[in-house]
Formats: sequence, C-alpha cells, structure tokens
Amino acid sequence: MAYAKSAVSSQQIIDAAIRVLARQGYAKTSLLEIAKEAGMSKGALHYHYPTKEALIHAVLETACNVVQARTVRAWSPSDNPFEALRKSLQELWATRAERTDEALVVADLLALSLYDESLRPKLAEFYELGARQIREYLEQNLLSFGLEPRISLDILPRIVIGLLDGLVMQAFVDPDAFSPDEVVDAVQTMATSIFRGGSGK
Repeated sequence: MAYAKSAVSSQQIIDAAIRVLARQGYAKTSLLEIAKEAGMSKGALHYHYPTKEALIHAVLETACNVVQARTVRAWSPSDNPFEALRKSLQELWATRAERTDEALVVADLLALSLYDESLRPKLAEFYELGARQIREYLEQNLLSFGLEPRISLDILPRIVIGLLDGLVMQAFVDPDAFSPDEVVDAVQTMATSIFRGGSGK
C-alpha cells in the first residue's frame, strides 16, 4: 500500500512540474513552486526527487512519452497512402502547434540541452523513435505502391521532422507567417516528390 501511495505521489509531482514548466519554463521554475503546485511540502518533494535535475529527467521522460503516444496515433494504413500521409502530417503538426503542456516542456528542455548534456540521450531517443515511425509508415504504405525513393529512407524522416519542428518554432514567434494547411501542403509535396512517381495524386 505504501508503494502505491508513493507511486501516486511521484506522478502527482511530475504532473505538477509539467504544468509549472509549461507556464514559465525551466529557468524560472523552483522546486518550491512545483511542490506548491503539487499540494505538498518541499520536503515531501525531495523525498521522491532529491534534486531539480532528477525531477527534470523524470518530467522529460513523461513529456516525451505523452507527445510520442499522440504521434503514434497519427500513423494509420490506408488504401490511399497520400491521403493517409496528409492526415498524419496534420496530426504531427497539431501535436507541435497546439502548445500542449508536454510539447512546451519538450521544446524548453530541448533548448536547455544545448548546455546540459545529460538531457541529450532522452531527447535523441525521442527523435529516433519519431524518425523510425515515419520510416516504417513510408515503407509500409508508399513503397508498397511501387514508389521508389530518390534519397535514403534513413534521412527522409529526419528531414520531415526538421521541417515541422523548425516551422513550428517560427509559428510561435510569428503566428501569422503561414497557415497549418500551407505547412501540411508543403511538407507533403516535398515528402512525396522524393519518390519516383510520387505526385501525391
């Protein structure tokens, strides 16, 4: 019973940390603020996470898992691979652009990883899984239609992710720069044009 209570308290802290970090970012967040958000004392928080760094690693894992779970649902097989690809790209864009708490935390900690090397392995794993999902989708859906890629399928998923991540950061600072449909149209056109016969029609 004590174990179950401890697990609940730990998750309560992580959820609270995600909310606070999404509101104000890592640099402006203290353990005391997280403890207050979680409805417990700083001492109780320290029992589960002795340092801010230990908590941040747990938060990053949770946030990556939440974002990744939504991304997984974006990929679904279809008789029309180009239509399915478009729907998947729409969901991948929405996952980034809707600024969910988890997506904001991942973006904030990604920036922090420029200076904190300990964050990089989990973020690298996050990107590796995303790239693998895109590759598997392309292999199962586009290649099965006899389309031949002009570039390596090892790099294409990384290009798609890079485009989406780069554009969403621009959308954060300049919301009127382009519409979601323009982003999806552009990324889909670029992705499908890399396949011989990939007109997207």
